[in-house]
Amino acid sequence: MTGPIPASSPDAKAGAAFGKVLVLGSNSFTGAEMVRDLLDHGMDVVGVSRSPEPHEAFLPYRWTDTSRFRFRQLDLNHDLDALMALIEAERFGCIINFAAQSMVGESWANPDHWFMTNVVSTVRLHERLRHCDFLDRYVHVTTPEVYGGATGTLTEDAPFDPSTPYAVSRAAGDMSLRSYFRAYGFPVLYTRAANVYGPGQRLYRIVPRTILFIRLGRKLQLHGGGTSERSFIAASDVADATRRIAAHGKLGETYHISTDRIVTIRELVEMICARMGVAFGDHVEIVGDRLGKDAAYKLDSGKLRRELGWRDQVTLEQGIDQTIAWVDRWFDVLKTQPFDYQHKP
Repeated sequence: MTGPIPASSPDAKAGAAFGKVLVLGSNSFTGAEMVRDLLDHGMDVVGVSRSPEPHEAFLPYRWTDTSRFRFRQLDLNHDLDALMALIEAERFGCIINFAAQSMVGESWANPDHWFMTNVVSTVRLHERLRHCDFLDRYVHVTTPEVYGGATGTLTEDAPFDPSTPYAVSRAAGDMSLRSYFRAYGFPVLYTRAANVYGPGQRLYRIVPRTILFIRLGRKLQLHGGGTSERSFIAASDVADATRRIAAHGKLGETYHISTDRIVTIRELVEMICARMGVAFGDHVEIVGDRLGKDAAYKLDSGKLRRELGWRDQVTLEQGIDQTIAWVDRWFDVLKTQPFDYQHKP
């Protein structure tokens, strides 16, 4: 987390070209971190989410100056007219969309909910937005889950092979936008990030959950023995990349956001245990794997690095330490919050 950027800096001047930015899904972990990054770069930001703002422990932008931020509670599934009235009144030149049903394993239980939000409601939004002549940049935050169980190191042109209802719904939304770009010149840019983590993340995610369970003396269930391989990237690095893509990315293009470091989930949990001075075996139990989980994501982020000069700044060790500090700072609040995903249709 960098803090406010001086107004005279090149980054701040580039950001000012946006005018006002609309962040859809601003209550989400990555959405809230995006708001913080934009505010720190001197931009005026409006955040929209379907739920009221959660406790400030989960909103990184509440840890900085919010005088240039406004929040509106609107649900993409039910409040499209009100959302479009806001967009047309404010005439946003840039929209960054994090709004989605985003859980993988849980999508098997109610797949229609995932398709309603990630396909039907999203396409309805795009159909309205394509008539907005003031919209210059639309960043569609999507997922590497669309690649399914692909092997090797994946570039942005890797074929889709989704293996869960969540992944299929996101692939459908991505492909719809691809057709809008070709047919209408819709000003879309796509981002696909590796596993994001950091201070403010919801407690059902592996990094904060592990830390909190250790602090509480509870055992963490490690699905499938933790053999899946992942790249973990700090939310602040993802926000920095997304801002650069929004400002300077080539329309119609996809950008991977990832580190070059790959670890297994077990190695990640072992690292957290080591940094907290506890024994892995005392805090972890192995349980069965989840349905339809892909074995590995290895994303090539070379395009983002070459074209936009982006570099990840936070090492995994530094990011874990930052998240431990966040858990300790907000421990009395976090221990009262739900530890498991709470589904909302």
